[in-house]
Amino acid sequence: MIPTRRFDASARRALIACLGALLLLTAAPPSPAEAHAIHDETPRIAIVSAFAPELVILKRDLEDSSEIQVNGVTFTTGTLEGRDVVLFLSGISVVNAAMTAQLAFDHFSVTDVVFSGIAGGVDPDLNIGDVVIADRWGQYLEMLFARETDDGWATMPFFEYPYGHFGMMFPRSVTVLRPGAGQPETRFWFTVDAQLFAAAGKAADKVSLSRCTTQGTCLEEEPRIVMGGSGVSGSAFVDNAAFRTWTFQTFGARVLDMESAAVAHVSFANDIPFIAVRSLSDLAGGGEGANQLEVFLGLAADNATTVVKALLQAMGEES
Repeated sequence: MIPTRRFDASARRALIACLGALLLLTAAPPSPAEAHAIHDETPRIAIVSAFAPELVILKRDLEDSSEIQVNGVTFTTGTLEGRDVVLFLSGISVVNAAMTAQLAFDHFSVTDVVFSGIAGGVDPDLNIGDVVIADRWGQYLEMLFARETDDGWATMPFFEYPYGHFGMMFPRSVTVLRPGAGQPETRFWFTVDAQLFAAAGKAADKVSLSRCTTQGTCLEEEPRIVMGGSGVSGSAFVDNAAFRTWTFQTFGARVLDMESAAVAHVSFANDIPFIAVRSLSDLAGGGEGANQLEVFLGLAADNATTVVKALLQAMGEES
């Protein structure tokens, strides 16, 4: 008889280990490079909102919609005003906004970025309900908190301070890399795209804004669309009259929020055209009495999305 060949215990354990490793390899998730590849090659305009109510309004008119989740963020594709778009929430704060914008750029073929949202009014000539389309955005809370000395405030020599300070708070520029740049660029302002700004100007002539909320609370004045000027963003909700005044006097800002400049920064770094449409839901501490964001959030969101849809129409006319 031919003797039966048997595995000893150590050989059996080695074989089981190899088979287990093979099973793990076949079940392994995609590599990081695969996970961050663009899955949707259709050229799309990214429509970004900070608050869910803004996105709900835009989704009402979205055709052929489809959803995909990436890292917990829901991206909704479809057609809006005849344009291929991808809609998503930025999340509140500059960090969330930058993260979700880059996530969109990694997974979709984004041609332009339009931010739609509410904001706090800084320019004393503006009122709740007005829509501001600034021509540049800066991150005003990128700062040095200076050391106090007998002679005042001691700043650090290796930062650039293009604007005046608010007590110990000294605004500074940021550095950014972009395609083809040999070295980082230091800047404070991120300019919106000229063609998108021109299209927004055409859209503004055709839009009527809401004056009353769905509950029947009406603004004292008819809201209007304001083109140009500065917008600023930072990781603080501002409801302080003194800080609001400083922001207006220092930066010439008309409006402030917590996301737009971050998305402008990331768009600049990816060489993608950017514009933001911001409707005033409150006056950042400049109004009489309590902050009115909760009263006029819906009206402001509706006015912003009305302008965004008109902007998409204007972009379609130019293409």
